[in-house]
Amino acid sequence: MKAFFTLVFILFSSTTFATEQAEEIFAQLTPSLYQIKLIDKASGEKSSIGSGFQISADGIIATNYHVISSYARHPEKYRIEYLDHQGNMAEVDLVSVDVINDLALVKRQVNNEMPYFKLSDKKPIKGEKLFALGNPHDLGMIVVPGTYNGLKKESFNERIHFTGSINSGMSGGPVVNKLEKVVGINVATSGNQIGFLVPHDKLVTLFNDYNKKAPTDIKQQMSAQLMANQDKLMSALINSNWQSKELASKALFPLIDVPFIRCWGDSNADKKDALILAAIASCSLDENTYLSSHFFTGSVEIEFRYMQAKNLSDNKFYHLYQRQIARASAGNRGGKDDISEFQCHDDLIKPASTANTSKEINNKSIFCTRAYKDFPGLFDVLYLGASIDRNQQALVSHFTIAGVSQENAMAFTAKFMEAVSWK
Repeated sequence: MKAFFTLVFILFSSTTFATEQAEEIFAQLTPSLYQIKLIDKASGEKSSIGSGFQISADGIIATNYHVISSYARHPEKYRIEYLDHQGNMAEVDLVSVDVINDLALVKRQVNNEMPYFKLSDKKPIKGEKLFALGNPHDLGMIVVPGTYNGLKKESFNERIHFTGSINSGMSGGPVVNKLEKVVGINVATSGNQIGFLVPHDKLVTLFNDYNKKAPTDIKQQMSAQLMANQDKLMSALINSNWQSKELASKALFPLIDVPFIRCWGDSNADKKDALILAAIASCSLDENTYLSSHFFTGSVEIEFRYMQAKNLSDNKFYHLYQRQIARASAGNRGGKDDISEFQCHDDLIKPASTANTSKEINNKSIFCTRAYKDFPGLFDVLYLGASIDRNQQALVSHFTIAGVSQENAMAFTAKFMEAVSWK
């Protein structure tokens, strides 16, 4: 019993200390915290709300790109305002973005030097206590204690796994250590005390680049970042090891050996009354790049679907097969102001003769592309290959990639087609 009361006392003392420390940090840093609002000019009402924090004496404020994304893409329609802890409001200018890491810098007008957040010169260690600050649900600024759990696994672009309640409206707020130095930026939540942060070194790079370079057109800056990131991603995919894996013991499909592409499998082998035996392997990149509320890019989706008829005529099987093919579509969302209509080319593909012709697949292939209107040289790509060489067996191989160059699209497609075969 004594041990129990001792444990309760320790837990109570630890919680009390964390709360007191959080309150002290909040009191010290509140003057440099802001609510960031996007205002629709025509209505005069707010369109989105997030958080921001000052990182220089001359008024540079950091926030998330997604908080101000509508302004970045349509500056004629919106303006950006801040609200400080004393209720003062004023307009700010967007001066730089990092769309890949969901960061933005805005600048307020200042008459005198102001207090600001210091950026840490080192990364936190696993298990370290951190404090997230922000403006959840437009309720005012708060501080939330949490724990650093390292970088998110299986991620192409780095994100910190943070155990703490990051809520809507806290996006763009700082996460500090006990020395009150910024080690991350609030960006997303998965609920259940699971949050994700942008590592602070991404903000350090953006801020340093802003200080070194002449002012840049925001759309040109975004375009260059998207182009560089897709080149990095596609190079990693194309140059990685593509392992051959069986599908339903009948076909071979490529498994791309990179940690950020995750795969799942399914089949209807347990359905005795199914007219067609189906086995599916689906792989995807579990992240994307936010451009606006209705336009995302940077996604990769791959699917292989094997089908075998069970007591069906060739005509009936072909009809059901065609319906499966028709379901293939691009997963990337975008409106007519963002992207062009798909332009498609289809052909019968017969692979070059090999030593084992029984493994070759004769495909009806469809290759489609659509262009990004604001970001020249970037395209969404859809490929579908449907086998036509076996009467009651079929293999559909399909992928979509969002926001790639023509060169990378063609290189990936060529390698993809060569890697699919019968077993």
